[in-house]
Amino acid sequence: MTKELLAQEPDKMNAASVQAPRAGAMKAIPEDALILIPMRNTVLFPGVITPVTVGRPSSVAAAQEAVRSERKVGFLLQKDAQKNDVKADDLYWVGTAGQVVRYITGGEGAHHMVVQGQSRFRVLEFLEGWPFLVARVQVVESADEMSPEVEARFLQLKAQAVEAIQLLPNAPEELAVVVQGVTSPALLTDMVGNLLDVKLEEKQKLLETFDLKTRLDRVLAMLSERVGVLRISKEIGDKTKKEFDERQREHVLREQLRQIQKELGEDEDTGMELAELKKQLDDAGMPEDVHKHATKELRRLQRMGEGSAESGMLRTYLEWLAELPWKDEPHKPIDIAEARKVLDQDHFGLEKIKRRILEHLAVRKLNPTGKSPILCFVGPPGVGKTSLGQSIAKATGRKFQRIALGGVHDEAEIRGHRRTYIGALPGNVVQALRRAASKNAVLMFDEIDKLGQGGFHGDPASALLEVLDPEQNSKFRDNYLGVDFDLSRVLFVTTANMLDTIPGPLRDRMEIIQLPGYTEEEKLEIAKRYLVKRQLEANGLASADRAVEDAQLTDEVLRTIIRDYTREAGVRNLEREIGAVLRHVAMQVAEGRAEKIKVEAADLHAILGPKRFENETAERTSVPGVATGLAWTPVGGDILFIEASKVPGSGRLILTGQLGDVMKESAQAALTLARTFLGDAFDKVDVHVHVPAGATPKDGPSAGVAMFLALVSLLLDVPVRHDVAMTGEISLRGLVLPIGGVKEKTLAALRAGIKTVMLPKRNEKDLEDVPAEAKAKLEFVFLERVEDAIRTAIGELPKRERKAA
Repeated sequence: MTKELLAQEPDKMNAASVQAPRAGAMKAIPEDALILIPMRNTVLFPGVITPVTVGRPSSVAAAQEAVRSERKVGFLLQKDAQKNDVKADDLYWVGTAGQVVRYITGGEGAHHMVVQGQSRFRVLEFLEGWPFLVARVQVVESADEMSPEVEARFLQLKAQAVEAIQLLPNAPEELAVVVQGVTSPALLTDMVGNLLDVKLEEKQKLLETFDLKTRLDRVLAMLSERVGVLRISKEIGDKTKKEFDERQREHVLREQLRQIQKELGEDEDTGMELAELKKQLDDAGMPEDVHKHATKELRRLQRMGEGSAESGMLRTYLEWLAELPWKDEPHKPIDIAEARKVLDQDHFGLEKIKRRILEHLAVRKLNPTGKSPILCFVGPPGVGKTSLGQSIAKATGRKFQRIALGGVHDEAEIRGHRRTYIGALPGNVVQALRRAASKNAVLMFDEIDKLGQGGFHGDPASALLEVLDPEQNSKFRDNYLGVDFDLSRVLFVTTANMLDTIPGPLRDRMEIIQLPGYTEEEKLEIAKRYLVKRQLEANGLASADRAVEDAQLTDEVLRTIIRDYTREAGVRNLEREIGAVLRHVAMQVAEGRAEKIKVEAADLHAILGPKRFENETAERTSVPGVATGLAWTPVGGDILFIEASKVPGSGRLILTGQLGDVMKESAQAALTLARTFLGDAFDKVDVHVHVPAGATPKDGPSAGVAMFLALVSLLLDVPVRHDVAMTGEISLRGLVLPIGGVKEKTLAALRAGIKTVMLPKRNEKDLEDVPAEAKAKLEFVFLERVEDAIRTAIGELPKRERKAA
């Protein structure tokens, strides 16, 4: 712009715009005074030609007077650029005096000047009496001596200035030539200072630096910083341009590919679908190595034709990768009090299990990144194992997914199929996490004790080792995915009816929590709190008219159902029977046959039929040779009748009732021990020991005491007490050895109406797990030797028998 204005000839401009303005009559300005024009956003340096626009009346008057009188003008920087009425204190007192080269009057009151800076000056005092600023000033001459120190700085500044010009994107080529031709250090310093993109305050400080050497150092420092910024900007610009060129090239190639596919008749939407798939992969939050692998596979898919046999398989694979929950979710704050409230609402009793779950939540709250334990709930059907997993998910605010393992015999069900097979899919673990859309889910492996045996399809139990091992599952590799997936944030819960069929290494990974079953009072509370309400809703009675309010079952009705129609450790059959009763009520309501419906205990025979279970203990143990044992089964505890009979013979032992090898050995040991007590009473008889329900296989080491008492009762012709049940293994020395399943067997005795339970002395510590209700209603006798069992269940042996013993 400066060159253009300087190149213009006066006769080519508008005559009105270049005429010098007429000045009114005013007093003369002293020779040592200078007309001043305040500058808002410009610092003028000596030797620099720059355009200046003025608009304030005082500034216009000053410019016109300077042009009319052909005087120099002093330019001072304002401290506040927004201020219009400028006083002496609003200005910096060091500025540049310059000559007005051109003066042009523009439209809308704007006046334009081309000014050439000539010298620095310092204001001594401001003068009054003119419509513009006038001040007496002192001109500061700049010494331009070329000492070695100044020359070194001058050469360095010239080199950096040329480099800066070359780095500027739109700098004219002639500018570098002009800089190279400057021979004055002072002029070069002011030229570079004028060109620097720094704050006005920094330029003003540079203007106020009168010492040439110091000014050179300051300009060098500012220019060095600017050159560094320009270098980085150029590198970024080059990289951006390269990436832009690559994107442009990719766009052109994609457009060509789209046209080729269009000519081939392939789907026009394929490109959009692949672009959407790429966006999903980029937004999935995959680890870097997984994302790199997915991008490579996506490129393969883009190169394939739509009709390729592998195209559909590869697209399905990439969709699986894109939809898996790779991202780490923010940890939700765990409220222990709220979790306890949720567990209490969903489950009655089970205090030990609830405490363990709350302990786990407390640890997760204090250490959110710690490894989760594998909880295994073991107990008979219907005790609430699966619903406990759902409650854990609800209490922790996590998603819940269940995987049924019953009958699974293929390793691929856990670890996935390889992609080489037609119809290949990931394993159930990855599928469940995809459904949950979260890697912080609660994943339940249901019925883990019913896994199928490994064969030519592999061993699913061994595949579960990697899933359930906290030391390994952070890098779980599904055969279908072919990349590592982090399972360490998943809370795994497993359920089982029995531990014996779970492989040892797999059982070692889990923390076992036993759920043996419920007492009668616990079942009553569960029925009142949950089962009746659930069945009312299921049978459409919860929202019926007021006449159905009497369908709420009383405690007497519920107790009758529990005692006479169900005998189980859980409450599943109890809920079925309650449902049957309420269906009977629903039918009467639907037919409108009754205004008020009330179910009494006497009505249960007509609704549910005759009683299914009766207390037969007293009847079956009222004769000699019958003893009541306690047994553990996968569905809870149960009572077991041991019957013995004698016929003339030679002392043989006959065993029936589908007994296993261990139980047969217990019977043989019981007979040998009974011989030591009763002498030759067995010499002329054959003893037949029978365990009823012969269609059911029976085995285990805990029937020794019951078999021994049955034989002693038979030979003495004295019945065993009908309200006594017993469990325990025996040795040939008469010792009673400990057994397992104390809690389950105790609850079975309570359900059967037993009053006294005989346990091995070494099982006394296991009573801690027995519910308080059972301990209050039952009397426990602890046995060290078989003589203690005889005294409790039969009485003292007659003297002749004891003597023979």
